[in-house]
Order: sequence, then structure tokens, then C-alpha cells
Amino acid sequence: MTSTPIGIALIGGGFMADVHSRAARAAGARVVGLASSSPESARRAAERVGAERSYDDVDALLDDPAVDLVHVVTPNASHHPLTVRVLEAGKHVVTEKPLATTLDDALDLERRAEAAGVIATVPFVYRFHAMAREARARIAAGEAGRIASVQGAYLQDWLLTSEDDNWRVSSAEGGASRAFADIGSHLCDLLEFVTGDRLARVQAITSTVIAERAASGAVTTEDLAGVLAQTTSGAVVSLLVSQVAPGRKNGLVLEVHGAEQSLRFEQENPDALWVGRRAGSQLLLRDAELLHESAARLSVLPAGHPLGYQDAFTAFAADTYAAVRGEHPEGLPRFADGVRASRITDAVLASSRTGEWIDL
Repeated sequence: MTSTPIGIALIGGGFMADVHSRAARAAGARVVGLASSSPESARRAAERVGAERSYDDVDALLDDPAVDLVHVVTPNASHHPLTVRVLEAGKHVVTEKPLATTLDDALDLERRAEAAGVIATVPFVYRFHAMAREARARIAAGEAGRIASVQGAYLQDWLLTSEDDNWRVSSAEGGASRAFADIGSHLCDLLEFVTGDRLARVQAITSTVIAERAASGAVTTEDLAGVLAQTTSGAVVSLLVSQVAPGRKNGLVLEVHGAEQSLRFEQENPDALWVGRRAGSQLLLRDAELLHESAARLSVLPAGHPLGYQDAFTAFAADTYAAVRGEHPEGLPRFADGVRASRITDAVLASSRTGEWIDL
């Protein structure tokens, strides 16, 4: 496998199939094929993403010896059963987040992946922005000083009105949590990854702003969540997650306040990191020559040539495939990280029901 491209296949033919296939190809993999909900939809999606072939069903995909690794990019409720089948076939796997719609199912997948001895990853791709890695490296080196507080948000507007609808709205397809499991999981993963600290307890409020939607009907999943938390080291954390914030398209922001520096990363402006000081704050622009080694590794274009979401996804795919080849890339999100996201989501939902602090 070191001399030939890794062969990947996709289960699922929606938007994320386009993202994963582009990342796979840019990372040097061979996009062998795609299976979807029917042979017809698989043929259409395979042609759209440029896969070599389509499969009539998942069994045919898993039986193909040319497929080394499978990307599961289907609705959330199908992640567990499909990933179980991939693991039983002995294939490496990338499963979209949330890893599963229940914590028990996520834990089951983690155990199965470990027993199978395969590479199993979850695309928490915001870890792969160079300036997010720069913030992490500065905190790890002690440059920010002791962390006192963290403020974060992930704001979107794509489900703003009752006419806006999607399978994710349905708890049957998307799971008990929507906004938090979908995008809050990214925010919490980035927070813990960048700070090197873990959320120790949470108190949360969730709200369903749109009670009924055009296709889904009555809605039971949340449109937004507000979370107050404390980390293991004692830092105070406030988070806001919303899919009904007008004008915000993909507003993921993380700001960390230390004794010496504050660091602010904005996903919609990913080539910059704000470094706050009492005197002499700085907007640090991505330039490999100025960055810590772990961040410079991800700065694959010269300074001034923007890198974005698809580039971060490509870096995630490249590190996953490197792990398949026996390498050990630092910071690769594994199924254990998917379990962690499920655990935090469970705690947020529990707190929103009871109004109590929930220990993690």
C-alpha cells in the first residue's frame, strides 16, 4: 500500500460525499466507488463525484478487494449499523459525525474498531486549520499563560425559517440532538484540542425556535443551545450554538483567555489568528516561516494564498490515509474522539432537561 494509492469508497451520495471525495482525491487516494440508498441514486452520485463505479448495494462495495477504506457519509441514524458492517468486513473507516446517535452505540463502535485493528477516524476537520494548530502550539508551550476562560460560538442560519428543512431536523434520522450534535460537537472538539484541557461539567439550555417545519412537521430537536461549562483545570467556558442566527453562515469562533495572551480563531477567516495582549495585540497571518512546526506542516500554500474548509478536510484525509500506511500523524481524530463528542452531547441534553450541572 506504500507504492499504490489507497482505494476508498463512499456509502452515501449527498453533499458530504462531494466533500469527502474531493478530499480523498486531493490526498492521493483512488475513489473506487460509491453505494447509496438505491442503485439508481448510487449511479447518479458516483458520476457526480467522479467515482470509478457505483455499487448496487453496500454488500457489493464491501466485497470489492480494491476498497481499502470506506467513508460513511449517510444520515446519522445509519452510522452505527453501516460502520459495524464496514468493521466486520475488515476495512478501515471514516465515519461522519456524530459517530452514532447514542452514547452506547458510539462506545460499541469504538470497541469494535479496536478489536478489528483498523484505522477508524471521525472528521473533526477544524483541527486541521493551520492557525488553529498555531493556537494549540502556543498554549501547549505556555505562551498564553494559565487559561482562565474560554468563549466559543458556532452560528449558522440555514434553518432560520419554517420553510427550511432537512433530514437532520428529524430525531428518527438525525438523533435526539440536532444543532449541538451537528455543530456543537465541532466546537467542543476544537476547544478541547486547542486548549489541551477537557470540559469537566456543563449546564445547558436548549431551545426549539421553529416548532414546526414544512416537511418534517412537529420538531423535537433543538435549534440552538447555550452552554456554561468548567474545564478540568478550572477555566470558565461559555458556548453558543445556533442554526437560526440570521447572516451567520458558518460562524465557528473560539477565543481563549490566558494570563499572558488571548487567542482567537475564526473559521470564516481561517488564515488569521488574533493574539491579544494588554499592550500590543497582533493579527498573525498564516506564514509557514512564522508558525510552530505543527502548524507550518498544514500551511501547504505560500502565505497570502488562502486555505479553507476543503483544504482542512484534505489534510484530515491525508493524515487518515497516512495512518493506514502505518504512520502516526499527530492530532488525528479517532473513534475515541467521536465517543467524547457523544458523551458531551448527552450531558448537554441531560442538563437542558433537568436544569442541573452534569459532570463529565
